[in-house]
Amino acid sequence: MRVDLFDFDLPAERIALEPARPRDSARLLHVSTDAVHDQCVRDLPSFLRSGDLLVLNDTKVIPAQLSGVRPARGEGDDVRVDVTLHKRLPQPTRDSVRWRAFVRPAKRLQQGDEIIFGRKLFACVEERDGAECLLRFDREKREFDKALAEYGAAPLPPYIARKRPARATDLEDYQTVYADKEGSVAAPTAGLHFTDALLAKLAEQGVGVETITLHVGAGTFLPVTATETEDHQMHAEWGEITERQASAINAARAAGGRVIAVGTTSLRLLESAAGDDGNVRPFKDETDIFITPGYRFKTVDLLLTNFHLPRSTLFMLVCAFSGTDVMKKAYAHAIANHYRFYSYGDACLLERAK
Repeated sequence: MRVDLFDFDLPAERIALEPARPRDSARLLHVSTDAVHDQCVRDLPSFLRSGDLLVLNDTKVIPAQLSGVRPARGEGDDVRVDVTLHKRLPQPTRDSVRWRAFVRPAKRLQQGDEIIFGRKLFACVEERDGAECLLRFDREKREFDKALAEYGAAPLPPYIARKRPARATDLEDYQTVYADKEGSVAAPTAGLHFTDALLAKLAEQGVGVETITLHVGAGTFLPVTATETEDHQMHAEWGEITERQASAINAARAAGGRVIAVGTTSLRLLESAAGDDGNVRPFKDETDIFITPGYRFKTVDLLLTNFHLPRSTLFMLVCAFSGTDVMKKAYAHAIANHYRFYSYGDACLLERAK
């Protein structure tokens, strides 16, 4: 399938650089197979009924953005290096931590170089492949996490970071109110719209909530450079659905409730763990599932998600879920009506195509 089928024109001013305040004041576009309706996120309970189940991704974003210095070689100059950690690897020893990272300027680094991020945090470049490096931090995990909290910053998406400097509030803004398990370097952004008050209102209405975990990698921001979707390779991300969580999801479905995935990350993990019968199995592994039109969804009935980039794997996913023509019309409506796009933008509630 050609990637350019998923292209569209998006004015730069539609890209949100700040979150809505309060979070649930963001706009919500309800997309059915034959119509769109302009709503607000706090209207979400009116679209759900008792017995439905919201499935949230409870991953927690770490301060994965680092700025450091590669000391001069010989008579050269020091080189400033920007690093975005994106995948923690198994520890080779108790006293070291290894991460794959995107780095800039990658061409100024080579195997064996040291990068100094602060008085307590250093890394050695073990490998470099294009814009990606394998970094080794000679710190025990707990010490590394403390140093990362001191020197790291919120890993804002490139389309925000290029337009404004990072702020002290970003790490809180770029975190769901129910974040629990540390490991993501990008937020499950559909969940950013929820407040404690909205969750309480849904509970009063009899809508269930279940959490699962998918640690989102920075690969979610990488552009699709292939011409055909079949030639694109997804970055693998680690996820977990426990036996108890799987049982709760299956029980809701068996009782006639609908499964509403909050975000594409929740949907991808649910679909990775579901069998052809729609039942969700316990899952604890990496997934690189790539969903494009023609995919048969197994367990998710509704999807709450943000507005995504042109030609992105996430726009391909929503086209698979609701239909390409439906989504192109919905996005055209959103652009014409000044909806805010991307991570800090507005949301849409999608019905699955029959």
